[in-house]
Amino acid sequence: MARMNDVGGMQGFGPIDTTDDTEPFHADWEARVFALNRALIAEKVFNLDEFRDAVESMPPAAYLAASYYERWFYGIRTLLERKGVVAAGELDE
Repeated sequence: MARMNDVGGMQGFGPIDTTDDTEPFHADWEARVFALNRALIAEKVFNLDEFRDAVESMPPAAYLAASYYERWFYGIRTLLERKGVVAAGELDE
């Protein structure tokens, strides 16, 4: 079964916004998520393949509703819980 991110050949997602967006981040928290991910990979808490798998395992409705960096944050949280760095639900508080 394909994951939500694998939409090749599927229809009905509307037009693609192709406007040139030169800003890498649209909010400070997005830059923090990016930096956090880089630091955790550098410290070998998880690797890029694990991160990608975590992002792509998002429930389909949540995946479609989330922004790019919201998906990244989901992946980071998922891996931190999976690897026992934080307790399940600890980051929900």
